[in-house]
Amino acid sequence: MPFFHKKRLFIFLIGFIILVALIGFSLRDRENPTSVEQFVKDAVGWTQGLVHAPIDYVTTVFDNIDDLQDTFHENQVLREKIAEYKGLFYDVQKLEEENAELRDLLEKANSIRSYIPIQASVISRSPEQWMEKVTINKGNQDGIKKNMAVITAKGMIGKIETRSKFTSTVKLLTGFDQFNRISATIAREDDSDIHGMIEGYNQTSEKLVFKIIESSDSDLKKGELVSSSGMGGLFPSGLPIGKVTDVKPDQYGLTRTAFVEPVADMYEIDHVIVVDREHDTGNQSGSGKDVTS
Repeated sequence: MPFFHKKRLFIFLIGFIILVALIGFSLRDRENPTSVEQFVKDAVGWTQGLVHAPIDYVTTVFDNIDDLQDTFHENQVLREKIAEYKGLFYDVQKLEEENAELRDLLEKANSIRSYIPIQASVISRSPEQWMEKVTINKGNQDGIKKNMAVITAKGMIGKIETRSKFTSTVKLLTGFDQFNRISATIAREDDSDIHGMIEGYNQTSEKLVFKIIESSDSDLKKGELVSSSGMGGLFPSGLPIGKVTDVKPDQYGLTRTAFVEPVADMYEIDHVIVVDREHDTGNQSGSGKDVTS
């Protein structure tokens, strides 16, 4: 039995020495590794490549997803910024337009010497009566009275229909009918003035109806300006109303009717001037009469 133990010990020592020798042999710097080493290295390299390829692919996919998410968020931020800049641009544009309108309105007020203008702003407009009425922020306490003329910087838009202490309702020219008439005239330098009445609004042609009651022999021309005559006792004279677009005689050829396009914009009304006729020192007499409902 001791012999076998010694034999096993001897074999173990020989194997250990051979293993150490192989390890030392493999650790030496050699230009040409053995076939076994080459095989092991190639196998390990191939295995590493096989493992790293899907890992690199998955890593690339996640990186691309992160990049897409970052790009998406950046696009959202940029869109919000662009929308904000557009809003600011429209606000500035609106302010510029409103500033220009107020400046024109101020110049119009300064040019009015025959009466005291009452400046007001539109505070509401009913969708059902968009082309008929607007509400302004001035009323009885501001000196507003019924049937006062209402104008913008471009021209006349209507008259005061009803008023309360702090607000008033303006009946627009586009809401006029046969019960709401304005004495009007086409003034000419050669004194061949044309007189008539604005007798309502034609919904089909979208024009004011100017019934001519007194005129010279000269023909009425398109583009001529129709203004308030002041002969009705309610409105001051010289308020621009509109320009002639068409003229039609009646079936008997005795009278003529002109269609007039308002000079003021009836769709966009923000600031107005209410005209106090009591301060008008112009013509107070005449044969015409403004009829109000």
